[in-house]
Amino acid sequence: MRRSPIYGSLYGLLLAALAGVALPAPAALARTNDALVPIRTGSFAGAYLAGRVAEGDNDLNAAVAYYRQALAFDPANQPMKQNLLIALLTDGKFKDALPLAEELKNVPEIERFSRVTLAIDAISRKQYRKAGPLLMLSLQSDMDRLSSGLMSAWAIFGEGKPKDALDALDKLQGPEWYNLFKTYNAALIADASGDKQAARDFYQQAIDDRSGGGAAPDTYERIVEAYSSFMTRNGDRQGAIDLLDKSTELLSGRLALRELRAKLDSGGKLKPLVATPQQGAAEVLYTLGTAINRGGAEAFAKLYLQMSLPLRPDNDATLFQLGDIAAKLQQPEKAIEYYSRVPKNSVYRRDAEMQLGLNLAETDKTDDAIKHLKALLDQDKTDIRSYLALGGVYAQKKDFRNAADTYDAAVKTIGTPTRDDWAVFYQRGIAYERLKEWDKAEPSFREALALYPEQPQVLNYLGYSWVDMNTNLDEALNMIRKAVELRPQDGYIVDSLGWAYYRLGRYDEAVTELEKAVKLRPEDATINDHLGDAYWRAGRKLEATFQWNHAVAAKPEPEELAKIEEKLKNGLSADAGKAAEAAKGG
Repeated sequence: MRRSPIYGSLYGLLLAALAGVALPAPAALARTNDALVPIRTGSFAGAYLAGRVAEGDNDLNAAVAYYRQALAFDPANQPMKQNLLIALLTDGKFKDALPLAEELKNVPEIERFSRVTLAIDAISRKQYRKAGPLLMLSLQSDMDRLSSGLMSAWAIFGEGKPKDALDALDKLQGPEWYNLFKTYNAALIADASGDKQAARDFYQQAIDDRSGGGAAPDTYERIVEAYSSFMTRNGDRQGAIDLLDKSTELLSGRLALRELRAKLDSGGKLKPLVATPQQGAAEVLYTLGTAINRGGAEAFAKLYLQMSLPLRPDNDATLFQLGDIAAKLQQPEKAIEYYSRVPKNSVYRRDAEMQLGLNLAETDKTDDAIKHLKALLDQDKTDIRSYLALGGVYAQKKDFRNAADTYDAAVKTIGTPTRDDWAVFYQRGIAYERLKEWDKAEPSFREALALYPEQPQVLNYLGYSWVDMNTNLDEALNMIRKAVELRPQDGYIVDSLGWAYYRLGRYDEAVTELEKAVKLRPEDATINDHLGDAYWRAGRKLEATFQWNHAVAAKPEPEELAKIEEKLKNGLSADAGKAAEAAKGG
């Protein structure tokens, strides 16, 4: 997938900053409950490589410990100091990073972090004149130029020069994607300085930039929040309501905006989103961090978000985003910590509570998760996402009866469904299918498709279910093929197509598709097992054994492991293929 200009520039500079020398010795690591535990290493090479492995596993606390051990062996090693600086910043240890940042501030390869760190500290201390020179970087990517330019404008504003700050933004040159960020920050500066007409003009210009908002939806959401607040503070409550309603065209499903709308309906007031230079500089880092927070860049986004916290430690949006990133990086305990810190009066609080419940389930505290999500649902019976979250936890617990009941309650709450409600019917279909109540499952899948005709997950699930039951075969295969066409890089959907061919006795076609699926998801035990079966039926028995061994190495569930081990001993019996042959004949 081609990277966007934003993602690509930061990706490159971070790889450069994190790059180290190749070292020959393997690292010594200890693991407890799958988490890396720092242990003493006997060499620079061992400590360095252990740190890199820990960093790759997103265990930054261990990475910091190992990098410090490496520096004890070689205190003058500059690349190691750079690694340590970035690890400290990404782990939120800002104060610990300051001495290293000072030491490295004149090293061109790392100044995009060292000097910016020092500038953040200066702005937080209201030392605005000190911040400006620190933000003059000798090596700059497009992202660096934008972040330093925007933060410099806020430092100038901090000196009491709002017009000069706006001029600095106007002179900031760069790619077209700069525009949304420049306009938004100009609006915030004009708003904070009391220039109402300029603020209104800049806000409206940012709102009108829908293409920029589509590329950076989290930033666009903040613009909607800020402009709504500006309108209500200046006597245009209806304008704010209209803006929030219209914004759903681009930002569907944003609970924070729904919460703002409810607050206005109840007569509440909206505070300024940004009121100080510190908050403005934090907003720069927050919006840039969320702009790059897409598949594969979570760790990079986390760095920007963590660097914003010294300027605004209680920023609800930042804490929520850090929780979201921790969840994506499969760190549920950290996610729970961040979600818990979102203030109770925040528009992000309900979202945070919902995600907290889901992450409780990820830590195997499913009963606590269910209790938490039930309490959340009791607070608002109209919130469909709460039903989905609770039903999902029941399903994870394999309590499909309660899952189905939860989705049934959601359907009753919906009344007349819209396209956005397809997931409720889809999940209800899965729950009833697992309960072997196909007479209830199939109508739910069909309703999901009626709402969202080309939803690949639904096409895949319903199509495969029909194949499994040897019914509606032509329609089923067409559905699965369509799902693959829509998501050709989804290994699980490609696996479904291959396994459908297998169940139909079309083994050569099964092998072709399952080989593709294994390339897409080489770590998945089930897909490797399926390919082994297809190889066996296609007469490629040596390759089948090889593939089943891969499946065993991928650590399948105990019940599946026993079946695979039986196949490794005895292969597939002729009787095991009768169903497929019967389907082929039919």
